[in-house]
Amino acid sequence: MAVEIAPSTTEAVAGIGDGATVLMGGFGNAGQAHELIDALLDSGATDLTVVSNNAGQGDAGLALLVKERRVAKVICSFPRQSDSWHFDEAYRGGEIELELVPQGNLAERLRAAGAGIGAFFTPTGYGTTLAEGKETRTIDGRNYVLEHPLRGDVALIKGLAADEQGNLIYRKTARNFGPVMAAAAHRTVAQVEQILPAGDLDPENIITPGIYVDVITQVSTASGEAAQKEGRLR
Repeated sequence: MAVEIAPSTTEAVAGIGDGATVLMGGFGNAGQAHELIDALLDSGATDLTVVSNNAGQGDAGLALLVKERRVAKVICSFPRQSDSWHFDEAYRGGEIELELVPQGNLAERLRAAGAGIGAFFTPTGYGTTLAEGKETRTIDGRNYVLEHPLRGDVALIKGLAADEQGNLIYRKTARNFGPVMAAAAHRTVAQVEQILPAGDLDPENIITPGIYVDVITQVSTASGEAAQKEGRLR
């Protein structure tokens, strides 16, 4: 199926309904698809389960969804930091559920979903409250916890550029969780700074193949223009 090129972020997130599990790329604000998240906020979708590295920062992106009480549950590694006041308020008020997942486990659970792995054993979390209720096993003298894949109904990710076939490249560490989330979601929506003709991206530089991407939409920024001038897109 050909990738859909949405003319706006509003149209890109159309169809994300109440109760959806949404994977949101980003490490803090770096690489987070703010414009797509803003459009999701405007769409009115609520009772969401959000999978992210953290629970939102300041008054932007995921933090706004939490502020407006659109998120029922957050699955993340770093729920609290100096500017996570909206999550902190909602959590202390009993208005949001938290599933805490060590960052390596989070990445591997997402990767397992995209790779078709049924479950995997990891030593991380063994002997802590994070392992309560989970199967454990001793392998070669070391204790492990069984973890399961983490799938999403939709992934909202941010790339630097895409071609018309949905192939994506990222800007440096802004790639973070984007590639594994794209593979782990039933539907992947990517905002990019440029959409180029097929063949304009160097195949050696493509990180997320278009087979994992369903919708792309262009959100122009200064960094995308600078990248083009420097010739980093080819």
